[in-house]
Amino acid sequence: MEFWNTFINNLISTTVWELLAVVLGIASVWYARRENILVYPTGIVSVLIYVFICFGARLYADAGINLFYFVMSVYGWYNWTRKDDRAEVLHISANTLKQQLAGIALTVVSYWSILGLIWLFNHDDVAYMQSWVPWMDSFTTAVFLVGMLLMARKKLENWVYWIIGDLVSIPMYFMKGLVFTSFQYLVFLMIAVMGYLEWRRRLKMRTF
Repeated sequence: MEFWNTFINNLISTTVWELLAVVLGIASVWYARRENILVYPTGIVSVLIYVFICFGARLYADAGINLFYFVMSVYGWYNWTRKDDRAEVLHISANTLKQQLAGIALTVVSYWSILGLIWLFNHDDVAYMQSWVPWMDSFTTAVFLVGMLLMARKKLENWVYWIIGDLVSIPMYFMKGLVFTSFQYLVFLMIAVMGYLEWRRRLKMRTF
């Protein structure tokens, strides 16, 4: 009963901006699954809205990562449409072992760096720093950071990072009272699984 009371209360308090960000965010991930360039314009508007939403929810690392998403979306938009010396656009590919290890290392370094920055600016807020929020916030931010980098390069493994981050984000946003955002990440999770299967199929078609 307490769960449903929390759900209803959060539902009532949902803002129009959060709804708009959720709709555009879901559209962006759907377009990513289809390898459609519209992933970037829809995503750009969504992440800019979330910068302000996350600051209001004291999810500072997520606010920062959304700014990073904006920059990477501009880069990805350019990268997906740019042609190489052979006049070919970027295609889906898989990470090498070296790239996989580099991605994991970047995730670990990013996690502790982000957590350190959060502590630097919020160490006086003892209640906040002793809560679960900065730890989960830093983890999802680090994972999504690497996922965004891999997506901009059309790497198959980007979906693995999104799936891991989505699994943590669903309860995190719900507990912060952002019920529609929590629902969004549930949809993200389902689309990410489909996206991984879709990109893997396309990669196999190009390989064989």
